[in-house]
Amino acid sequence: MRHHRIRPVATVATLLLALAAALLAPSGAAWAGTVRDGASQPVYSYADAIRETVWVDTGLDDERDGHHDRVAADIIRPREPAEAGRRIPVIMDASPYYACCGRGNESQLKTYDAAGKPVRFPLYYDNYFVPRGYAVVLVDLAGTNRSDGCSDVGGRSDVTSAKAVIDWLNGRAAGYGARSGGSRVLADWANGAVGMIGKSWDGTVANGVAATGVEGLKTIVPISAISSWYDYYRSQGAPLYPGTPADLAGVVEDPTDAAHCGAEHQALAAGSPDDGDWSPLWQQRDYVAAAGRVRASVFVVHGMQDLNVRTVNFGQWWDALAAHGVERKIWLSQTGHVDPFDYRRAAWVDTLHRWFDHYLLGVDNGIQQEPTADVERAPDRWSTDASWPAPGTSATEVHLGPGVLGGGPGTGTVAFTDDPAEDENAWAAEVDRVTPEKTAFTTGVLDHDLRISGSGSVTLTVAADTTSAHLSAVLVDLGPATIRDYQGDGEGITTLTTRSCWGESTAGDSACFLDTAAATEQVSATVFSRGWADLGHYAGLDHGVPLAPGRAYTMTVRLAATDHVVPAGHRLALIVAGTDHGLVDPPDTRPTLTVDLAHSTLCLPLTGGTGQLPPGPAPRAGARPVAGAGAGAVAQPDDRQPKVGPADFR
Repeated sequence: MRHHRIRPVATVATLLLALAAALLAPSGAAWAGTVRDGASQPVYSYADAIRETVWVDTGLDDERDGHHDRVAADIIRPREPAEAGRRIPVIMDASPYYACCGRGNESQLKTYDAAGKPVRFPLYYDNYFVPRGYAVVLVDLAGTNRSDGCSDVGGRSDVTSAKAVIDWLNGRAAGYGARSGGSRVLADWANGAVGMIGKSWDGTVANGVAATGVEGLKTIVPISAISSWYDYYRSQGAPLYPGTPADLAGVVEDPTDAAHCGAEHQALAAGSPDDGDWSPLWQQRDYVAAAGRVRASVFVVHGMQDLNVRTVNFGQWWDALAAHGVERKIWLSQTGHVDPFDYRRAAWVDTLHRWFDHYLLGVDNGIQQEPTADVERAPDRWSTDASWPAPGTSATEVHLGPGVLGGGPGTGTVAFTDDPAEDENAWAAEVDRVTPEKTAFTTGVLDHDLRISGSGSVTLTVAADTTSAHLSAVLVDLGPATIRDYQGDGEGITTLTTRSCWGESTAGDSACFLDTAAATEQVSATVFSRGWADLGHYAGLDHGVPLAPGRAYTMTVRLAATDHVVPAGHRLALIVAGTDHGLVDPPDTRPTLTVDLAHSTLCLPLTGGTGQLPPGPAPRAGARPVAGAGAGAVAQPDDRQPKVGPADFR
């Protein structure tokens, strides 16, 4: 077993120094008595920490029983500052997963003793930060574990669950010592400063709470988090997943609460029809629209190959925060849906430590002056940038010709037929071969590196021969590379049998976690940005329409945020197709789509502009023109016929 960053339990002398500093600090101020050498130190006993549960009144009655719902907040905080009458800041993770599914790479659940007192606090936040003078508060979202109410999957109830606890920590809400009845409990040990952190749904709630502008929330660290629930379930009208948020609520809700939540489930299902429209339910769960209310600093962390919470979520959130001048930082890895604790552990814990010290303890450690962005270029190889997208990046228009990416404006048309059995990996593998289910555009071989940093788009003028059609567009780096195996079980990591320890342990809550290493694979092509859309929503998301067969529609497909360097000696490709199997559901017809190249363009966030794009290849030999199309149009070779997939190939 390897041990990292374990410091001995505080000596008597160290504790006396901390207590003396505390007594000299102003009342109610952030207690920085643990800070030495620019960082909070582990001077408090984890074993003797106070462990308790407070149920906070949310002001809601989702169960419709005539009583306000209460959410459970499990708290662990150092005993020494409480006994000295000094107040401390809070690190909070609000989650629906503490009883149903677990947190972290080892799927840890909360545990309790026979009296109901919390014993295990999942993850390492408590083990590491409590000895350093922080309280850690893990909140069960409404309807989950020991909380009342109903899960509404990113809506008012979810957000209010966590916001109410921040209000309680600041004296604005009521807390109790029991789920029903009980005596009032005051947070007289808290100084009101709160930092929220969490991965996936947990980080999503942090985004949502920050978007309320609640006073006392100083910083959030959303990891692989959603910024708009529409963009989790839909992409410009196209369904990404089957089912509705009601299904997700059913997974996380406590069975006792679920029995009272039928009306909420019906509302979730009815408000998210599979037509892809921008319904009121989705509008309520769009935190991007409220970015102007955010007062907290934001440390965004996301995997650029996250195909669960797709990267459009961090990209649009980052851009909206930037537009409102929110202080922020970003880490982008090559993993899928993975926590940085499991791909860059030592650097992550150190960075998070300094981040919380600065924003919650007021330590002047300079982290806000450090490079804004850390980007993983290859497995375990990182670069930094002063800002993100990279300095010198600008939106650059790139023309599409028959098989060609770059050069002058395109002419003619190309066509493809939707095949729901094919996916982006199959398209990329046959990028230089004309096949009926896709059309590809490539540059020539690059003579020096080409960096794409930020969010792009492709505007397509397309006619379908049926009444419905979906579009997929992907950017591909054509050339050999070693990448993280983001499509493997570990989504870019492999879990080892050794453990490393990050903080202090007790018999019921270990600070030692399984180590990980990069899981890699050798590839000849890397898909690094994607976009999907329903052509019936060409005019906007409010309402999709049936297509008129043969009529041309113009639609701009968003390409999700990324930061990728196509190295010298490689080529860049844009592939346009219909259904991307496994990543977007197919339409109810199997259309053939014809793209008007003269009215279609790619917009890329390039560092350096179009001068870096060498001329693409000539149209492919052996391809035949599309009947009725303009000069230079390319279709499938004569010896291949379009394939028609089954009605539903998921």
